[in-house]
Amino acid sequence: MMSGPDETDDRLWRAVTEGVAPLKGKRPSPSQPRPAAAEPSRRAAAAPLANPPPPQPEKRPPTLPPLVMGQGAGIDKRRVQRLKRGQLDIEARLDLHGLTQKQAHARLDGFLASAQDRGLRCVLVITGKGRVSQEGGALRRLVPRWLNGPPCRERVLTMSQAQPKDGGGGAIYLLLKRRR
Repeated sequence: MMSGPDETDDRLWRAVTEGVAPLKGKRPSPSQPRPAAAEPSRRAAAAPLANPPPPQPEKRPPTLPPLVMGQGAGIDKRRVQRLKRGQLDIEARLDLHGLTQKQAHARLDGFLASAQDRGLRCVLVITGKGRVSQEGGALRRLVPRWLNGPPCRERVLTMSQAQPKDGGGGAIYLLLKRRR
């Protein structure tokens, strides 16, 4: 059986609410006791909480494994193979040719967010091959890095180099997660 508030509860309430004023134009609720002018001795007499609640751990999203070109951890192998072979229908394309790195990164983030919001699953990102060198162009190197960082990583299940008909080494197939 529960009983009403006792003297300790009243003291604690007064100590907590001391100095708290209602918002302008608002009156204190009649169900809540008005804070009384507490004397210094009463303030000191307020009992601390016996068992404060334990601190809550900081909630972080689960760490996702890094995306690796052509691999799909936790995804149906058959679907990954179909993606790699270019057998899935490409529902949207993003061409990053001629953009600066900053513009390309922003455009990629927006494109993935929009595609996921529309419920698209398979998209193609065209980076271009860049200048002919061992490393290729800047966007070709950077897009996979960007895909592994937030917020892109939370949207992409796997990636694979495109087939020659879709751009080969200058394009990437992406399989997106379903809408949140």
